Amino acid sequence: MNKTEKTILRVLIADDHAMVLEMFEQFLSNLPNFEAFTAPDLQAALDLIDSEEPFDLVLVDLDMPGMNGIGGLAKAIEHNGGNPVGILTSNPSAHVVSETLSLGGAGIVLKTESLKNLANEIRFMANGGRYVPIELIDQKRSTTRETNQATLSDREMTVLALLAEGKPNREIGTNLGLAEATVKMHVKSICSKLGASNRTQAVIVARDMNLF
Repeated sequence: MNKTEKTILRVLIADDHAMVLEMFEQFLSNLPNFEAFTAPDLQAALDLIDSEEPFDLVLVDLDMPGMNGIGGLAKAIEHNGGNPVGILTSNPSAHVVSETLSLGGAGIVLKTESLKNLANEIRFMANGGRYVPIELIDQKRSTTRETNQATLSDREMTVLALLAEGKPNREIGTNLGLAEATVKMHVKSICSKLGASNRTQAVIVARDMNLF
């Protein structure tokens, strides 16, 4: 039986705020063809997934214990047998949206949105769609470039452009007349400012932010 033929959608909501869990559980339980489960943190969610069969959709709070930023998303996807897992949050950065999708997440559900569209969003993601609220797409296009470009110095922008070309630190240093240690310092600063864990991720984030 595929998901479009199933009469009941089993949804797990994981969040460390009891009020949020109660709100989502009450709303979904009052809808036909939905069965809602809840967990207060990532580990509890993983344990519940392991003790049950994979859920049709899991939504995990970005800031709850165990998530370690976006890292917990990959764990939840793995435990859920590859079934859709999305992020539940209030005001995600462009980097969070990009990372969610690049890790194979089903999308983003905003806690600040009206619940009237939640059922359709869940059905869409549970059936393989990738959902990002239109306001996040618009915000990324209109503000991300200006906000983040200002955080990088002219020298860092130059180093970033050379990183995007795949040049190693030594070659970047030769091109710019800098010591390799100075280049490493710039790369570390770029990664920190862009919220990236390494140079490759920094280039991906920068491209998503339309920095070049």
